Parts: sequence; structure tokens; C-alpha cells
Amino acid sequence: MSGRQRHTVPVDVHLILRRDSEVLVSRRAGAVYAAGLWHLPSGHLDGPHEDVADALIREAREETGVVIDRADVRAAVTVHHREPGGSARVGFFFEVRRWTGEPRVMEPDVCDAMAWVPLDALPTATVAYCRAGLDAYRAGKHVAVHFLRPGDPIAHDPAADRLQVVPGVNPLPAQRSPAPPHPLETHREQ
Repeated sequence: MSGRQRHTVPVDVHLILRRDSEVLVSRRAGAVYAAGLWHLPSGHLDGPHEDVADALIREAREETGVVIDRADVRAAVTVHHREPGGSARVGFFFEVRRWTGEPRVMEPDVCDAMAWVPLDALPTATVAYCRAGLDAYRAGKHVAVHFLRPGDPIAHDPAADRLQVVPGVNPLPAQRSPAPPHPLETHREQ
């Protein structure tokens, strides 16, 4: 690599807690990025020992008080995001439709409200990155790029919608089990 350091980015997880056609959102508060804006419950991995599904389950419990079984976590969409200032991250958005407990504000120093909102009528003051992930999710896409430009707002603004979905592959058709391979025949001249 001729002395160059590899590019690394933070990894975060986002909880799409679904109740029929609604999702749970929380309003960021205090001395945090995007204070005053709505976002999905989310957070970062605690380190290399924690995988993305475990991080989601932990963050859900810490932020909302709900308990999620790993078997109920479903991959929804992955978003490669860049903030207006240029720093980037990769976010894994997961859908959960079954859990135990009632969601409530568990960290009042960083979240001052939670609400169930229709997935197709998100609050105007939603973090653009979160909105991009939810828009890709609603469209049934699995990977998206959301690179904001210098000067773009961190709140969703339809005039500065930078969502780009990455096309997926068509699922391979189901195939019958192939016949066992034929042994190679060796032909020798005699």
C-alpha cells in the first residue's frame, strides 16, 4: 500500500421499530449532533467485539427500553453517508416488528421525545441521513449512498435530496440440485 493508511469510517445501527404502518422516532436533544431533529433510535458499535445485530439490540434497550430477540432483527438497508463537513460513515438500518416492553425515553440527556409516526409522513425536521435510509427502505432498496455537499442542511430538505440507491441484483432462480459430477475418465493409449 506504499505507506498510505486505509480509509476507515464509523459504523452505526438504526432501529426501524415497526408498528403496522408506523415507525418509532426520537427527537435528539442536548449537546449532540442534530439536536432538535427527529431520528430513528440509533448508535455506534462499541468495538470490534460487537456485531451490528448485537449493537442494535443493545442500543434499542439503552435508548428505548425495549427488549429485542436477535431472531426478530431483519436487515433493511445499508447507507454510505457523508456529512456536509466531509466525514463519512456506514449505517445499517434494521427492521424489527416484535419486541418486549413499551418504548420510552431512557436517555433524557440526548433524547427529549419519542413518537410513533406514519412511515409515509415523517416529521419535517428529520435528520437527512435518517430520512435517506427510510426512503430507501420504503422503496425496497438494500444499499444507498447519501453524500451531502458542503452547505447542505443536516435536516432533510427535498431541494437537497442526495439519496442515490444502488441497484441490486435479481435473485437467482431456484434451481434443482445438480446431478453429482461425473468422475473424470482417464484415457490412456495402449
